[in-house]
Amino acid sequence: MKVLSNHPTEVLILLFLIITYAISAIEKISDWKGNVAYITDHFKNSILKNHVSFLLAILLIIEIIASLLMIIGVYQIYTLGLKEIALVGIELSALSIIFMLIGQRLAKDYPGAMSLGVYFIITLCGVYLLNS
Repeated sequence: MKVLSNHPTEVLILLFLIITYAISAIEKISDWKGNVAYITDHFKNSILKNHVSFLLAILLIIEIIASLLMIIGVYQIYTLGLKEIALVGIELSALSIIFMLIGQRLAKDYPGAMSLGVYFIITLCGVYLLNS
């Protein structure tokens, strides 16, 4: 497969993040009320408690746009060898992780914040490789 032989690491990181964000977006859309209820409870003692729906909608939009850009980016890497669109998508992924980290820290969910580090490291590797 040409795509994996020319840019295997970049494509595999992009596929990992596409799956992560696409499924996350689908879950948010398919059970919006359940997600809002869960996250509202999660943030009940933070300054975010009254803004959950709005912030979740922003995160959903970022996840959808990032997923679409990364899908287009994989296609462009495969067909044209271009990485720019994939880079924008993965940068949006990094931004969404930073937003989630802020939320987890404000909610004092330190294990949840810590678990985001794995995704952030993978995303930063992708940013680095796509910038090369």
